[in-house]
Parts: sequence; C-alpha cells; structure tokens
Amino acid sequence: MATILYIEDNPQNMDLVVRILRHVGGYDVLGAEDGLSGVNTALREKPNLILMDINLPDISGIEATRRIKAEPSMAKTPVIAFTADTGEGARQMYLDAGCDGFMAKPASATTLLQVVKRYI
Repeated sequence: MATILYIEDNPQNMDLVVRILRHVGGYDVLGAEDGLSGVNTALREKPNLILMDINLPDISGIEATRRIKAEPSMAKTPVIAFTADTGEGARQMYLDAGCDGFMAKPASATTLLQVVKRYI
C-alpha cells in the first residue's frame, strides 16, 4: 500500500483529505501540521507521495520542498503543491521550486484521487 504524507496547517482540510485518501482511495496517510515537522516526517518515513500546502506557519511549502528534495533518498519522491494560492504564475513558481505537480484547493474527491493515482 502506498503511503502519502499531507503537510497542511488547516485541521479541517487535513481531516477531509485524509478521510478521502484513506477511506475512498485506500492509501496509508501521514499528516504534518507545519513545514518543519513535514520535512522531518518525510525524511523519517519516506512516503511514496507528498501533498504540500504552500502557506504554512513556520517555513513555506516551497522551502519544505527544497529541504526534502535536497535529501538524495527523497529527490525522486513526487511533491504536489496543493494550495489555494493560484495567482498568476503560481503554478510555474511551484514547479520551478521543485514541486512535481500542482493541484488547486479546493479539489473534488475525484480530482484529488486522480492526481494522486497519476503520481503513485
């Protein structure tokens, strides 16, 4: 079974996405509520995929992505920017920062599961 790490500081978003991924998608899901704990969890647990919120309370999702991708054992692990920040050029900025994909919040359960399946 694939493991997904969701790094998200909003408890309601975390709960909803975890429920969809676990109960509908059948994935094992880990959660982290800020960037630093997300980096630590990623490096310790080596998930198959990371869903990364960008606006986090300590370090940004961009910085967390850079730190994760800098670790050789995690360099090929897909990181998907999962954010409500969809302004002009946002998608390209996240891809340039090391994210492998982009998904806008809110996303339907169907879209979420399709994107996850594409990267696992």
